[in-house]
Amino acid sequence: MPLDTILQVALDGISVGAIYALVGLGFVLTYKSAEVINFALGDLLMFACFVGWTLSVPLGLPLWLALILAIAATGLMGGLINHTVMERIVGQPQFAQVLLTIGISFVLRGGVFLIWGVDQRTLDSLVPDRSLGFLGLSIRTGHLQILVVTLALVAALYLFFRRTRAGLAMTAVAENQLAAYLMAIPVRRYISLVWVMSAAVAGAAGLMLAPMLLVDINLWTVVIKGLIVAVIGGFHSIPGALLGGLLIGQIEQFSGVFLDSELSELCVYATFFVLLALFPRGLMGAGQMKRV
Repeated sequence: MPLDTILQVALDGISVGAIYALVGLGFVLTYKSAEVINFALGDLLMFACFVGWTLSVPLGLPLWLALILAIAATGLMGGLINHTVMERIVGQPQFAQVLLTIGISFVLRGGVFLIWGVDQRTLDSLVPDRSLGFLGLSIRTGHLQILVVTLALVAALYLFFRRTRAGLAMTAVAENQLAAYLMAIPVRRYISLVWVMSAAVAGAAGLMLAPMLLVDINLWTVVIKGLIVAVIGGFHSIPGALLGGLLIGQIEQFSGVFLDSELSELCVYATFFVLLALFPRGLMGAGQMKRV
């Protein structure tokens, strides 16, 4: 394969992996602070796309405003889910919380189906989609936008958890909720905030993905790759989510060039199981392991 083709495929893998990294980042946020694996993230991502389309197309709002409001609405939906449902089972086994998030995902999917139906819709990208030439490679502005937004969010969240009092408090809540409560940390407030943040991140991922894959009820399936990314990177590691996303993006793109699409998916899952066997805590995971 010519070198320029290899570089082009690698570039495409970076842009695809950045989307997976954002979804994985949503998993990391809820687990890092509330120790909950939120399987409803994919449906929150899909919800954001339909809300963004509604605000932009039927209601005619400027695209940038529609996207901001859609991300805000998705964040509020995440906070509402935590306040009305998840807070009621605080202290229960993690398995019960996982099953509850799966149930919430079905409720969200059903609600989207009842309101918007199953028809596919188109949503424009905030940046006009065109190709930019660079060193003989073709870089699409939409892919460049995804990469820039992903890097900015990862950097901002990493600094937030490392450098701010709120971020350190969220980390303390994840380590031991009772000890954090005894240290006068408002545990419920911070857990609610992290649900808002993770849902908003998933919404941002969906709104960047929608111009490429259309606004479709099946967009929730991207949560599978996001979960793989979170596990590979280490559930407590924000940079690990970025690393896992870029790795899965490269494997998916290169295997898609050399193999059939079905075998490409098989390569992704095979890589996941191999890495999980070699690095049970993830590539950048740390701390004690917990049985869920």
